[in-house]
Amino acid sequence: MTSLKKLCVFCGSSSGRDSTYVEEAKALGEYLASEKIQLTYGGGSIGLMGAIANAAYDEGQNRVLGIIPVGLCAREISGETVGEQIQTKDMHERKRLMAENSDGFVALPGGFGTMEELFEVITWQQLGYHKKPIGVLNVNGYFDSLLTFLDEARESGFVSEEARNIVLSDDDAERLIGKMRQYTAPRGVIEQEFQG
Repeated sequence: MTSLKKLCVFCGSSSGRDSTYVEEAKALGEYLASEKIQLTYGGGSIGLMGAIANAAYDEGQNRVLGIIPVGLCAREISGETVGEQIQTKDMHERKRLMAENSDGFVALPGGFGTMEELFEVITWQQLGYHKKPIGVLNVNGYFDSLLTFLDEARESGFVSEEARNIVLSDDDAERLIGKMRQYTAPRGVIEQEFQG
C-alpha cells in the first residue's frame, strides 16, 4: 500500500465549458479533506485550481499548500491562494517543490500547463527519479484521447508496457485514489541500466 498523505493535483486555471469539470474538482477536494490528505496545488483561486482548493479547505482539510511563481501572484491573474502559499522564482522551482510536497500526483482536465506537468512526472518515474503513483481523473472522458495515444505509443514501440502502466485512470475520484494506493512503480530506466 502506498501512503498518500500529500497529493499534488495538476489542473486548469480555467473552469472549462461544462459544469461537471468544476463539480468533479470540488468532489476530489472534499474527498481529500475527508481522508485528511494534504492538497498541494498550483496556487490561486480561479478555474479548477480554485474549485479543488476551496473545497478541500472548506471541508476542514488540515493543510492546503499552493505553490506559485511570483510572476503569477497578481490577484488579477490567479486570485488568492487558499491555505498556505509558497512563492517561487520560476516554474521550474514550482514544479520541484510541488513534487517534493507530495506522495502522488493527479491530473484533472486542463490545458498545456497541466499536460506539461503531467508528462514531466511520468517521465521522471519512467527514468526512476521517483516511485509516486500518477493518476488522471477522466472527467467526461476528457483524457480518452490521451489514454488512446499512450496505448498507441506502446503498440508502436515508443513506450514500454511497464511505462504505459505508470498512468492510472478512472472517472471516479475515490476509485482513482484506491488504485493509486495499490500502485507499485516499475524499475526505472536508471535502475535497469546500472543494476542489470
